[in-house]
This record gives sequence, structure tokens and C-alpha cells, in this order.
Amino acid sequence: MNLALFDLDNTLLATDSDFEWAQFLIELGVLDREIQEAKNAEFYAQYQAGTLDIDAFLDFQLRPLSHHSRTQLADWHEDFMARCIRPNITPQARALVEKHRAAGDLLAIVTATNSFVTGPIAREFGIPHLIATIPAQDCRSGQYTGKHSGLPAFRAGKINRVEAWLESLGLWWGSFAQSHFYSDSHNDLPLLEQVSRPVAVDADATLTAHARQHGWPLISLR
Repeated sequence: MNLALFDLDNTLLATDSDFEWAQFLIELGVLDREIQEAKNAEFYAQYQAGTLDIDAFLDFQLRPLSHHSRTQLADWHEDFMARCIRPNITPQARALVEKHRAAGDLLAIVTATNSFVTGPIAREFGIPHLIATIPAQDCRSGQYTGKHSGLPAFRAGKINRVEAWLESLGLWWGSFAQSHFYSDSHNDLPLLEQVSRPVAVDADATLTAHARQHGWPLISLR
């Protein structure tokens, strides 16, 4: 059996779901455009530079979840999938997932974007396992608190989260003949260097240079 791990934003998706969710809420009038877009630009520049403060980013991105009921959020998300996500899933991305599924591989999405946003997207791909940043919730009411729970699935944290998931299944890296990870971002270099088959997908300049230096495949799903 092989392991196939997929980054989500700008990898399986031809967009960033976290950014799209914020833009969606702006269009609904739920978020202030000027404030949200300025902070998004600031955090995205940090992400590209590899200097993102993940805790500060998550505090900002998760706060809107705490202001609305789970029912309202679910209704909005259904519309979000139709308007913003499905149009950004390419046939090439679906075909890549299906290739690994047909081969009998163990599939998981590994993403820093929170599981509220990404859970329905994983289901859209038919990928049974999602390793994402977890938005904290009140265990009685189910209301989101606006904070995150546990270790974010970001940079080296992706390795920790994947290893904990594998352990929960009674597995480890050595359980697989091959382990694949597909990503667009240099922020994912820790996990890309952990697997036996790293693949750069529509990669940023830093990851492209690293992939070429190390002989990793460079592919496009666009």
C-alpha cells in the first residue's frame, strides 16, 4: 500500500479556500472589506516570505466563525462550495486523486486551512481523511470560539499531525512502499522532504528552484 497526501490550496484547488471564504463573507456583507483585505494582504505577504505568525493569522481568520450559529455557517458554506470552490476544481486535480484511489492508496488532504472550510471540500474530492487546522468549539453548544485547537497543520506541524494520524490507524511511515505529497508551497518543504515521492504542483518560485535542484517532479493541475 502507498500513501498519497495532498495539500489543498493552490494545489488540488486552483485557488486558496481560506482567502475565498473571507471574500465570500465580504460579498455577503458579513465582513468589512477594507479591514479584511488589508489584513489578508499582510498575512499573505508573510506566508510567501515564510514568516507567517500562524497563531496571529488563525486568531484573525477564525474569529468570524464565533459570531454566527453552526446552522447559518453551514448554509453559507453550501453556497460557498457552489460559487467559489467547485469552479476551481480542475479535471486534472480530480484525475490525480482518482489515479491514487484506483491504485488502492491511503488518501488524505493535509492543509493549514481550518477544517470548517475544508471538510466539505475533502468530501467533494471523495478523500476520506482530512488533516487540517481545527477550529476550537464549545463542547456543549458546538459554537466556534474563534480560536484553534491543538497543533496547526502548518509547516513542520504537518509532519506531527500526519504522524499522529498514522499512529491512530496503527501505521507509520514504514508501513508504505511509497509515500507521496503534492504541494505548491515552500512552506511545505518539511513534509515534502519527509515523504519518498515529493511532487511540486504549480509551485511558487522557491519550491520550484528547490524541486529542480533535488530532481523532484514539477507538474501542473491547471
